Parts: sequence; structure tokens; C-alpha cells
Amino acid sequence: MYKKQDDLGRLSDPSLLILASLASGPKHGYAMMEDIFQFCGTKLEPGTLYAALARLERRGWIEALQAEERRRPYKITGAGEIALRAQIKTLQQVVSTGQQRLSPG
Repeated sequence: MYKKQDDLGRLSDPSLLILASLASGPKHGYAMMEDIFQFCGTKLEPGTLYAALARLERRGWIEALQAEERRRPYKITGAGEIALRAQIKTLQQVVSTGQQRLSPG
């Protein structure tokens, strides 16, 4: 059965990185790009970031907050947290399986 939270796409999809960034609190675009680079070394280009933000907002996984000066912060929603937890669980299974299969047997 298809579940909306399974719709993050590829593991390299910026959606996962954005949700992980917003899990620590609301941020505007530039702050997200810096945070993502800091925690995983991936540099998202602005076009990639804002396209992913639009997709996440349409899915109801994030929401825009009141603009601060010229910057619009976003926050993760309850549905976004559920989607992120599901994706993390899948990633943990992939890591565990990979580690087991790479271990000398």
C-alpha cells in the first residue's frame, strides 16, 4: 500500500536533508543550506533548495512562517516529522544490512 510519507524519493533527494535540518527548529533558506553543509557536507544550490521547499510545503511536511525582514523561515510539521522518522528508519535498516553484508563472514 502506498503511503504519503514514503514519497521522499531517492536517498540523495534534498527533501530528506531539509527535513533533517528543520527538525532542530525553524530556519530560512540560507540557514538551511549552511546547516545541511555543516552536518553532511552537501551543498544545495538555491534553485534545488527552493524547488524542494515548494514540494515539501505542497505535501504539508513543512510550512512557511511570517517573513523576518526579507527572509522567510520554514518549520517542519507533524506530518513532516512522521515522514522524516519513516525515512530514518529505512536508512537505519539499509545501514544495518550493509554493515552485516560487509562484515567478514
